[in-house]
Amino acid sequence: MSSYKIIDHEYDVIVLGAGGSGLRAAVGLSEAGLKTACISKVFPTRSHTSAAQGGISASLGNMGEDDWRWHMYDTVKGSDWLGDQDAIEYMCREAVPSIVELEHYGMPFSRTEDGKIYQRPFGGHMRNFGEAPVQRACAAADRTGHAMLHTLYQQSLKHNAEFFVEYFALDLIMGDDGTCEGVVAWNLDDGTIHVFRGHQIVIATGGYGRSYFSCTSAHTCTGDGNAMALRAGLPLQDMEFVQFHPSGLYRQGILFSEAARGEGAYLLNGKGERFMETYAPSRMELAPRDIVARAEQSEMDAGRGIDGKDMIHLDLRHLGKDRIMERLPQIRQLGIDFLGIDCITDCLPIQPTAHYSMGGIPTDKYSNVILDEEGTRMKGFFAAGECACVSVHGGNRLGTNSLLEAVVFGERAGKSVLEYAVGIDYGNINEAQEKTRVLEKFEDVFQRDGSESYNDIRDEMKEIMMSHCGVFRDEERLKVCIETLNGLQERFKKGKVTDKGKLFNTEIYEILELGNMLSVAQLIATAALRRKESRGGHFRTDFPKRDDENFLHHSMVYGTPDGLVIKPKPVVITKHQPAERTY
Repeated sequence: MSSYKIIDHEYDVIVLGAGGSGLRAAVGLSEAGLKTACISKVFPTRSHTSAAQGGISASLGNMGEDDWRWHMYDTVKGSDWLGDQDAIEYMCREAVPSIVELEHYGMPFSRTEDGKIYQRPFGGHMRNFGEAPVQRACAAADRTGHAMLHTLYQQSLKHNAEFFVEYFALDLIMGDDGTCEGVVAWNLDDGTIHVFRGHQIVIATGGYGRSYFSCTSAHTCTGDGNAMALRAGLPLQDMEFVQFHPSGLYRQGILFSEAARGEGAYLLNGKGERFMETYAPSRMELAPRDIVARAEQSEMDAGRGIDGKDMIHLDLRHLGKDRIMERLPQIRQLGIDFLGIDCITDCLPIQPTAHYSMGGIPTDKYSNVILDEEGTRMKGFFAAGECACVSVHGGNRLGTNSLLEAVVFGERAGKSVLEYAVGIDYGNINEAQEKTRVLEKFEDVFQRDGSESYNDIRDEMKEIMMSHCGVFRDEERLKVCIETLNGLQERFKKGKVTDKGKLFNTEIYEILELGNMLSVAQLIATAALRRKESRGGHFRTDFPKRDDENFLHHSMVYGTPDGLVIKPKPVVITKHQPAERTY
């Protein structure tokens, strides 16, 4: 360990992650005058938020009458009644001022002819409590996340937030009283180790889609924050709920936004039929994502995929060149770049693809991390964005609510930090012990000289998660999945490292990510086996009905010396009682 140069830092606040939620927290904190460090393993504008294409939802009413109460109802219904309604109400109320704020920050929204923010329809968004479709998704063409990310990064620079870019967070520093007091990070550029102490910590590290073979997530979405929280003794919530997007590029997973269907694209099976009429006749292609993804998988399983393969056609040809070039330019370019297919003249091959993580680090509606099913807050520790589970999405996320969640709860995390920050000093830690603990684990990876291939382990994890814990699940497949993951965990300890260098060692970087993904994958499969019902993105073919009597609760997964333990946490129901979810 003496070979490592260790550099210590002290800040008022540490923000871990520089996507939409991390940057929005950093903007608020730095604007308020707090000394703020933002740590990211990629350059902020390369964060996965930039991949969000279709829009960010808010009941502005620019394209027809709308109301935040309707938005709330759609979100509750879309969550299959597993979303916490106090948090959902907060998010939908705050949506409009959040959009106005982004506009004032300079976000380049698409505009209507009279200069208002353009809004497009999206799956599951309705007017008057389900009466008819509504245009609620505020869009910047089909590059909305990209536009938002750049806007927030510019604002954070304006207010002098300090960035530590290409720093890989190794583990959280825990205080003597169980509080989170900082983070240890590895600077990829020069191999130095950095210890960041903070009065408060905001974790915003994104999702864990890369646990699956086919996913829309960036390669950086490996569940690092979730795995660190688990190692620190925190529970994770609702990990069984993984959303599969209906339109991932066949065999590659690159996202073709729901904006395409919002603008009027068709889904066609191998017979050229618009098959959604069978599954969601009133909403067709604009049914919620979990329903559309299962419909596509059902068509493919029945042998009605394109040319008998596991793919469906996304047809935009009838929209015409002008509309595609104005509203969907990125989708067209992706088809050309990755397939050599121009969607103006030909259909795009797609398949259901792992897209969004509804589960994560449990928080309340004020972004405070909570320790148990009773909602006990952890002092000085906050989470926001996809790594968190404030449970506005429940069992299934409505399209465009992810960017909204990121900005609303990123801002809320900043406000909560400010409320907590007054009079707070650094907590007590055994600094030498904490540094030793983290560096010994880090060095252990470097010294591994076993016979197992980490690449093989990674590929096998992704394949088993896709085939046995994907769109459709059952007890037999989930048990095989868990057994396989347990075996992969043992093989992971016997891997062989070939690059022993300390400078920008991408092999070690990817091994650390793989360890995090294996931990997360075990939680997903274990929680999925425990939930013997079908709800939202979790569909059990052996339990195809929703079971409110036994499973209208969140799953809190704890890591213990004896294995994973799952405890129920009540769902917050304030206005809308559970009802049948139909479209």
